[in-house]
Amino acid sequence: MQCKEIMNIIEETYPKEAALGFDNVGLQAGRSDKEVARIYLALDATEEVIRAAKAFGADMLITHHPLIFSPLKAVTDENFVSRRILELVQSDISYYAMHTNYDVLGMAELSERILGLSDTQVLDVTGEIGGREEGIGRIGSLEKSMTLRECCGYVKERLGLDFVKVSGDLDREVRRLAVSPGSGKSAVAPAIAKGANVLVTGDIGHHDGLDAWEQGLAVIDAGHYGTEYIFIEDMKQFLEKRLDGAEIRTAPAAHPFFIQ
Repeated sequence: MQCKEIMNIIEETYPKEAALGFDNVGLQAGRSDKEVARIYLALDATEEVIRAAKAFGADMLITHHPLIFSPLKAVTDENFVSRRILELVQSDISYYAMHTNYDVLGMAELSERILGLSDTQVLDVTGEIGGREEGIGRIGSLEKSMTLRECCGYVKERLGLDFVKVSGDLDREVRRLAVSPGSGKSAVAPAIAKGANVLVTGDIGHHDGLDAWEQGLAVIDAGHYGTEYIFIEDMKQFLEKRLDGAEIRTAPAAHPFFIQ
């Protein structure tokens, strides 16, 4: 099957039009007519990931985060981003990124299921697709009330994490939970507006956490990677159901931050 045929299969469910305006999704390097027998899946197109894809003999690399996000003025070996593009092209690996189109049409519902939320709605509506509101994140109810301390343990268990950061009163009862995978500073306002007790997200800074708690919203920072690496296994299952004969390998979990 050619790369462009796989792209069509992906975009039937996750159309590029669903991506947010600032984003860069789709084929970023390589040939659309490349015959694909092996696919490598990862969250980011790091040098380590590209080496692993080459060792696997991948014909196509699919990631969540785009390697090319800001404009490039040159593609040479003198820049760490363009150096990776060169390596992909020289290795004849077609590289495809699906970012906020997946966030809107995949990640939000997936995180809702993983965290066991009910009575859900879209946290931050970005548009209407197929006659229904879609957008970033979800807000819903936990099965039962629990303390914020217990909720931290619950989130760690559900997302398979060793640690989280938290801002708020650990003894406070929470029930209404908002989740916004990835970088969630912009999710604070909609979470407060929609009555969340706690927000699960990543990349929350000092003032973001303080300001949220001052307005009554506890924040569990489970990390950008920790809230989004669920993409990898989900896309593996998606592709395995739709691609007959393609061999798919996933990058091992590799959290970029850890406690020393």
